[in-house]
Amino acid sequence: MHTRACNLCEAICGLVIEEENGRVSSIRADTKDPLSRGHICPKAMALKDIHEDPDRLTRPLRRTETGWEELSWDDALDVTAQKLHEIASAHGPDAVATYPGNPNVHNLGSMTHGSRMLGPLRTKNRFSATSVDQLPHQLLAYLMYGHQLLVPIPDVDRTDYFLVLGANPLASNGSLMTVPDFPGRMKELYARGGKMVVLDPRRTETAKEATEHHFIRPGGDAAFLLAVLSIIVGEGLARPEALSAMTTGLDAALGEIRGLPQTALIDACGLERATVERIARELASAKRAAVYGRMGVSVTRWGTLSQWAIQLLNIVTGNLDRPGGVLFTTPAIDLVHGPASRPGHFGRWKSRVRDLPEFAGELPVAVLAEEITTPGDRQVRALVTVAGNPVLSTPNGKNLSRALDGLGFMASVDFYLNETTRHAHVILPPTCTLEHDHYDLVFHVFAVRNTARYSPALFPRGEHARHDFEIFEGLGQRLAAKMGKSWEPFPDPTAVVDLGLRFGPYGASRTDGATPLDLESLAKEPHGVDLGPLMPGLPARLFHADKKIVAMPELLREELGRFTRAVTESAASGARVTTHSLLLIGRRHLRSNNSWLHNAQRLMKGPTRHELLMHPDDARTHGLASGARVRVRSRTGDVTVDMHTTDDMMKGVVSLPHGFGHDRAGARLSVASAYPGASNNDLTDETSLDVSGNAALNGVPVTVEPA
Repeated sequence: MHTRACNLCEAICGLVIEEENGRVSSIRADTKDPLSRGHICPKAMALKDIHEDPDRLTRPLRRTETGWEELSWDDALDVTAQKLHEIASAHGPDAVATYPGNPNVHNLGSMTHGSRMLGPLRTKNRFSATSVDQLPHQLLAYLMYGHQLLVPIPDVDRTDYFLVLGANPLASNGSLMTVPDFPGRMKELYARGGKMVVLDPRRTETAKEATEHHFIRPGGDAAFLLAVLSIIVGEGLARPEALSAMTTGLDAALGEIRGLPQTALIDACGLERATVERIARELASAKRAAVYGRMGVSVTRWGTLSQWAIQLLNIVTGNLDRPGGVLFTTPAIDLVHGPASRPGHFGRWKSRVRDLPEFAGELPVAVLAEEITTPGDRQVRALVTVAGNPVLSTPNGKNLSRALDGLGFMASVDFYLNETTRHAHVILPPTCTLEHDHYDLVFHVFAVRNTARYSPALFPRGEHARHDFEIFEGLGQRLAAKMGKSWEPFPDPTAVVDLGLRFGPYGASRTDGATPLDLESLAKEPHGVDLGPLMPGLPARLFHADKKIVAMPELLREELGRFTRAVTESAASGARVTTHSLLLIGRRHLRSNNSWLHNAQRLMKGPTRHELLMHPDDARTHGLASGARVRVRSRTGDVTVDMHTTDDMMKGVVSLPHGFGHDRAGARLSVASAYPGASNNDLTDETSLDVSGNAALNGVPVTVEPA
């Protein structure tokens, strides 16, 4: 019997795994895990499927004119380093770009050693999945609290009123809110007399179990949140007294809120005035309340503004840094105040073609294709992807796919030949999840309870396999040698974890009398350790030098002005925020994880999950019947999918899940190719961005017609 944390999604549920003769025989929930409390979701079984998947690559591959051929590790790393060095020498370091995908943040070796891979090059063309996901959260955390990881977490275990926008934790298990066993926690909320209110253009799995659900127009979140703020401030219901001493610019922010066109805001979000007013008053009067918005809020044109309004709501209702409200975690390895802290920065350099600002050293991935195809200085001529599939996960994926064909060289650290890695010249496959140790460095920072858990490898790696951190080190060392730069050895991932625990808040300086945490002591706790509920930590937790919250960042003042003008002009013309007949949104499934896990038969079997959803009235208007094959068109392209009608959709809105589209020639995904679906990112627009640079993947204007 082996215990470990599942690291396929943000929930990091505790598992008990049985193995027999080198194969997984069973996976079940760990009832003693202090965070997940015996919860498990279907994705956990994919750990077995990935480990045993015959499509999983275990040796390096090189693309040739006649197909793929295997390479030795030394040859594969030598070829990759040589090609990258040649391109960087001829065209400068920015000619080499990198794209790490979402799985990297779930993987210990990627977190500790990922930057070592291209470190010697110091390229400014760095991209990642951040800018199609949580960039507004991180930018707001940096601007308001001083650090990109200081994201306030809803204290769902103690709150009485939970207001949720654009999030579906029953399917996601929480996101930037690590909350395993959300079903159990939701029942506990109701048992203590609490309430959960969900706003979403789709009646999601979470919305169906909420106290109440309200349809909201895609992209209308900012209008709703600002209207609620306007009502609370205008009716004298704000109570930020406990936070006023540690906040700058709050009066200015409230002054801006008082001047907002309340009627136009309410009209723009699509809710009735009476409903908005009631929610505002309930939120302000709740004893303990938390406002939370996630993907559906962030991936819109006004994502950063919406996240700012959420922060203000939690501040003006007195619920920031308050039990039952939203608080900052105190993780065992502190990425905020620890020695490896990276607070972030914004706009130190900009993209070459569209002049868009970087954040924390990364440019918006929406500009990657144009940076490859547009000639000139700093043109991207080589790309290294790591566990990423941007052809399916970034806007206008077909355009990016065409751009990748024009690269001088591409390498991928990945154990699948998928829709993106098929463009690579060399593929470097790392070990899979059950073959390496794990400690979750990031999602303990976003968890609803402070816990820690170390998971040793379950299986030995294969004879010819290499861990990801060894690949990063090998490539970085070769590049440094070719560039004549020194190369200092770096501790392995478990040594980094040990140091982080020793110097963390529960390590050698621990004052509560308990045993100080280090890797040795944590390894003796197979179910992990419970470090207690979230606790107030301000102002000490703030990262600004003056230990103050910046309530009115200048960037948000400017963005609020742009938004107000847009809403006012729309109201004056008598038009809605959008005049398009249908708006496209994405959706998430419990049995899926972005663009991967689609090669697990046990997850993909059963009802079709990649169809277009449409309200019955919209179907009748467009002359369509449920089950019909339809063509969905946007500015960037079209896809053909099956359409099904449901009252769960808001009128005027259609939904297509992201991450599908497994019909590209050259990919080697046996199960996924049987469930190809269509990629909604063949419809999203790389020119539609939030002020942070995050892609606006929701609210895309589309037309739907018979195929």
